[in-house]
Amino acid sequence: MDAEKKIQANEGENNAIDYVRVANSSRFKTLMQERKKFIVPLTVFFLLFYFLLPVLTSYTTFLNTPVIGDISWVWLFAFAQFIMTWVLCTVYVKKAASFDRQAEEIISEELKKGGKAS
Repeated sequence: MDAEKKIQANEGENNAIDYVRVANSSRFKTLMQERKKFIVPLTVFFLLFYFLLPVLTSYTTFLNTPVIGDISWVWLFAFAQFIMTWVLCTVYVKKAASFDRQAEEIISEELKKGGKAS
C-alpha cells in the first residue's frame, strides 16, 4: 500500500516512477528470479497433488483400500488436499509479503537515484 501511495503522490506531482528503469535494474531482475524459483515449484506441486486424486481413483483401486474401519485412502487423500491448500496459501501469503517489501525497497532506491519518468 505504501508503494501505491508513493506512486499516486509522485504522479500527482508529474514525477511518475520510471518503471522501465526499475525493471532493468539488477535487483529487480534478481527479485523476479527468486519469485519464479518460489512460485513455479509450488504451482507444479499443487497441480500434481490436485490431479493425482482423480487419476488414481479413475485408473487404480489402491485408494479404495480401507485404512481405519470404513475410512479408505481416498477420504484421507481428499482431506489432505484441503490441508495442502491451506498450507500452501499460508506459505504463499507470507512469502509474497517479503517479495512486496523487496519491491518497495527497489522502487524507493530507484527514486533516490533519480528514477523519475520524464
